[in-house]
This record gives sequence, C-alpha cells and structure tokens, in this order.
Amino acid sequence: METVDPRSLRVWRELEAEAAELRDVPLGTLVAEGSDRERRLVLDAGLLRIDATRQLVRARTLELLGELARETKVVELREAMFGGGHINTTEDRAVGHVWLRAPRGGAPVVDGIDVSSAVHDVLERMAEAAVRLRDGSWTGVTGERIERVVSIGIGGSDLGPRMAALALEAFGHGGPEVRFVSNVDPVDLERALVGAEPARTLFVVVSKTFRTLETLQNATAALAWLRSELGEGPEVVARHVVAVSSNVEAATAFGVDPANVFGFWDFVGGRYSVWSAVGFALMVAVGPEGFLSLLAGAHAMDEHFRTEPMDVNAPVLHGLLMLWYRTFLGAQTYAVLPYAERLALLPSYLQQLTMESNGKSVRRDGERVDYDTGAIVWGEPGTKGQHAFYQLLHQGTTLVPADIIVVAEAQAGPERHHDLLVANAFAQAQALAFGRDEASLRAAGVPERLVPHKRMPGSRPSSVVMMPRLAPETLGALIALYEHSVFVQGAVWGIDSFDQWGVELGKELADQLAPFTTGERDVEGADLDPTTARLIEWYRSWRQGPPKREEMP
Repeated sequence: METVDPRSLRVWRELEAEAAELRDVPLGTLVAEGSDRERRLVLDAGLLRIDATRQLVRARTLELLGELARETKVVELREAMFGGGHINTTEDRAVGHVWLRAPRGGAPVVDGIDVSSAVHDVLERMAEAAVRLRDGSWTGVTGERIERVVSIGIGGSDLGPRMAALALEAFGHGGPEVRFVSNVDPVDLERALVGAEPARTLFVVVSKTFRTLETLQNATAALAWLRSELGEGPEVVARHVVAVSSNVEAATAFGVDPANVFGFWDFVGGRYSVWSAVGFALMVAVGPEGFLSLLAGAHAMDEHFRTEPMDVNAPVLHGLLMLWYRTFLGAQTYAVLPYAERLALLPSYLQQLTMESNGKSVRRDGERVDYDTGAIVWGEPGTKGQHAFYQLLHQGTTLVPADIIVVAEAQAGPERHHDLLVANAFAQAQALAFGRDEASLRAAGVPERLVPHKRMPGSRPSSVVMMPRLAPETLGALIALYEHSVFVQGAVWGIDSFDQWGVELGKELADQLAPFTTGERDVEGADLDPTTARLIEWYRSWRQGPPKREEMP
C-alpha cells in the first residue's frame, strides 16, 4: 500500500491553523459546547467508558482529525492488518496479535499457516500444562509439587505478563507463586529465588529467538541453581524448565523437553505478545479461565475497533487525540495515571508499547519525517503521583495530556478508601481542566502576595477511562484500546509501528563489548572509541580492587 506523506495534505495545513487558534482558547470555553460535545467525546467500548470531554478540541478539530485519518488510509491499513497483509513493511511480515485472541476460526490463513488452528493448539497445550502446575500433578524430579514459577524474559517477553500478573493478582488463588526476572543484574534473579527450593521451582524461559543475551544469561544461572541441588541429569531441565520460543531447536538444545516448548510466530512482536505463549506464566497465575477472559476482553475491543464507524470508535479517537497533542500542539510527553495500585506497572508497559512502536523518524517508504512522532509515555498510580509530579502538571510550563484510569469496584476494603481514591481521580481531572483563577482566590481571602503562586491556569487536557472492575476481561480491553491507538497514530504518521530497529544496535554493541568488560580481551590495541575504552578501563580497575585516590574518576 502506498505511503501517504501527511504533510502534503491540505487537511494537515488546516490542522496547523486549528492548533494555532485553539492554543489561547480556555478549556472551560470548549467544554461549554454542551451535549453535542458529550455525544462525540464520551464513548463506550465494551466494558470501558472513555470520557474525553476535557480535551483541547472542538467539533471542527474532530472533523479535521477524522479527515486526516481517512486521507492517510487508516481504515485500509486496519483492514490489511486484520486480513493478514504484510503491513510490517521493513520486515515483510503480517501483524497478527489480534489473531491471538480471536475465537477458533476467526483468523485467516497467512503465508501458508492456518493461524487459527496454530494459535488454539498452543493455547490448549498451555492450558493443560497450567492446570497441572496449579493442581499439583506436575511434579519435579523429587516428586514434589511445584510451588514457584519464575518467568525469565526481557522487554516484551516480560513487561506484559508481569504487568498483567500484578493487575490480576486477586485472581491467582490456588496456583504456584509466580515471579518474573528480566534484568541481567544478578540481584533480580536472587530476589525472585528468595525462599524458593530447587525441587519445587519451575522456570519459564521466554525468548522468541532463544538467543537473547540477557535472557540466556539468566536462564543459565537458573539452571546452575537447579543443578546445584538436583544434579546434572537431563530430567532436571525436562521437569523444571519450560521454554517459550519460535526457535524450538535451540530450546531443545538447552535441554527443554520438546513437549514443554510453546511456540509463537514471526507475526507477533514482543510488545504485542502477552496474548501468546509469552503469557504462559500469567496463565499459571490466573488460571486458564482467567487468561481466556483476558483474550475475550481484548477481542471485544478488536471488534469495536474493526467495525464501529470512525467518529464513535474509541481507539481511533484516542489515537487521534494523542497525535493531535504530539504533532500539532507540541506535547512531548503523555501521562498515564491509573487510580488503582494493581495497575502500577501499566505506565511502564504502555511506555514500551508506544515508544518502541512509534519512536520512529522514517516513514514506511524510507523518507525521513519532518514532523513530531512518538510521545514519551510515563506515569505513576494515584494518589502517590499527586505528591510527586502533579505540581508540574498543574502549574508547570509543559503541556502534558493525561489519561486518568478509574476502577469503579473497590480492589480491597475498606470501601471508604476506594471512594476517597476515586474522589481524588475526579478532582484531579477537574483541577487540570479548569484550574483556579485569581478572582476566586481573592474571594476566598488568599493574601494578595500569594495569589500569583496559587493560581492554576487550567486548560490541561485529560481523559477519564473508567471500567466497572479490574478483571481479566476489562484489562484485556484496556490493553487492546492502547494497542489500536498506537496503530492509528503510526498509520497517520506513515511509519511502521511494528519494527524496532532502534533496539538492535545496542544489542550488537553489547555483544561486542562484553569480552572487554568480562576481562577476556584487553582494551589496548582494540578498535574502540577513546571514551568507551576509558570507561572499560575504569570499570576493570574497580573490579580488580579499589583504585588509588589519584586513579579515581
């Protein structure tokens, strides 16, 4: 499909003019548009409600953004994705995370693969293994049941399952304790193994290629820990290690029983893979029924995104709003503020999803972009964030649009705590939007010298995303909402949201430098830039013993 240069379009110039006009319009004035604004900016998508009425847009803005989406072929790209087209152009691959949560028969045959049968065959094998781990019939080499499952991965092979396992920990009763390891820093693995016994521990090694340096380093250390007590026999790996990989040959060479290798496919990118076998540890944590509910919630959002008209389509609206702020109003960051402690890792998860997908400066056709793409995503659960960085949101000089996520059902008692939590969420959305002017401060008796300091300018945009309860189906819908929002942004910008070449260079260089940091090679005479060589020398001198004061950096 031909890539459209969005800046060449008439509607792009009209949106630039629209942004210039709206910069000085108070948000309160826009909100006063009334019922029509609510009709267009409050959307229900499955079990989620998105209230975007406090956004710096008007009816004209929405019309122009919708036209931009049509002109840049968002609908055509969406149909190509669901239909198996190779929309990951730089890798010449289909993009099929949506098929991972479709019911049997709901995915196409792609590149000769009956995707639906392949996906559901793996799901059934995962469910069988998860049930055995949860009911105790999967035992280790000593015949004892598995009490701890440790998932070893990194990036997309870790963030999704880790985030979802925390979010859904209330659904994990009855199974083994599940922990996650991603950092090659040995402290991470040590923490995951505190209180664990090798005879009662199973590791899940998650690596698409089974070549990821950090993951294999941790897996090797985990295997040594097992063998230190259980011996060197092949049955140790066969009974205590499961692999999730598309490289079955490498996993079995590591010693994993082929029956315990769960595969996934090239059309699944790491940051979109929680729905696949990458989520095996999550399935163990919440049970197969909970995992399938997660998939069902995401599929419901897929159907909403695929079938609803553009002007009432929640992911389309969300994506166009994020693009509006990034590209036309110059917002460099976007805050995700979940008022739910169990969603503490959601901002980190969405950080990878958004920044790895849309942190690009080249279009699909190879031309460099000359407009802003890919916002920096960050956040922290409320109310903790209110006492950390909300000061900047309210009175700083930087525009930071925000999503405030609210769960109606209390996650734990007492109920009054939850009511106060939600009151804080709604209050922050109100304060960001409308602020406090000087007249109201004076009327409240604030001393004149403090009036400028206590003034809140308002016009800080936010959406409130509400869900009835934090459960597998609602979490699935929430994640899918953001996935499709990212898709919409990338489609309009004309970039490939599904490759990640920017990740590769660091990996390659780390492989090259590792022999120097381990001391296997000497820096002297090596083809290294002076700064890197000096850093390695400093590091090695510290490793060999405390330096003399005159040698300290």
